[in-house]
Amino acid sequence: EYQWKGPFYFIQGADPQFGLMKAWTHGDTDSGDDEWGEEIKLAEQAVQAINKLNPKPKFFVLCGDLVHGMPGTRWKKNQEQDLKDVLKNTDQDIPLVFVSGNHDIGNTPTRETIDDYCKNWGDDYFSFWVGGVFFLVLNSQLYADSSKCPELRQAQDVWLDEQLALAANQECKHIIVFQHIPLFLSKPDEDNDYFNLDKSVRQEVMEKFHKAGIRAVFSGHYHRNAGGSYKGLEMVVSSAIGCQLGQDTHGLRVVVVTEEKVVHRYYSLAELGSHGIEKELLDMLAKQK
Repeated sequence: EYQWKGPFYFIQGADPQFGLMKAWTHGDTDSGDDEWGEEIKLAEQAVQAINKLNPKPKFFVLCGDLVHGMPGTRWKKNQEQDLKDVLKNTDQDIPLVFVSGNHDIGNTPTRETIDDYCKNWGDDYFSFWVGGVFFLVLNSQLYADSSKCPELRQAQDVWLDEQLALAANQECKHIIVFQHIPLFLSKPDEDNDYFNLDKSVRQEVMEKFHKAGIRAVFSGHYHRNAGGSYKGLEMVVSSAIGCQLGQDTHGLRVVVVTEEKVVHRYYSLAELGSHGIEKELLDMLAKQK
């Protein structure tokens, strides 16, 4: 879909992370993830809310940490199967887009952990077009720590440059990026933190994105809502479907794409499920038709 066809919207979710709630409450993040009934309910609630939406979203993207179990840990396979069972109920007309998180491929990924993720969920980085808008899904773990697979980081970098050159030739309306780890949480020059990319890498990536005219980067990882901007590039950090580490509610982000702009709002699962999208956003979708 290289051509602009009018406004549309998609749903962004992050961190269903089956297993984190028990691990977090018990202070045992290594083996306290043997229960995830609460997360299953929340993921089901998310799917039900999305299925009820009218008009339908163009797709539903999950920005990483699909499950809590790290590669090779005892509960990972069961957690993944349970998540797949929930997601199978998503309306078949709503494509699912998966982004790899640090729990999906490991804090220091290897070729093996990435291969395993790809077999389960699809490519760890790829691009797609929807109605004249170019979307890029990146493996942010390669930016965070590629020490065990430097050649894969290099391959993603080469690919990304090719994709951005392609987008420049296609005259797309907007370029939007999905990745798990935010570039930054509120300020482009904030200190290094577990929840953002290191300044050295961050500056290089932000500048590349800015030069390419990327409109927005959507991510998760923080389990809270946050964000800021860098030279017109918006960094949007969405809280989790699963375990909350701050004051936000379990929720999803509705992102409306018009010819001029990208507008988004975070909804609690309960709010989206009972009321759907509010009139203001629906009116934006109805325009230009």
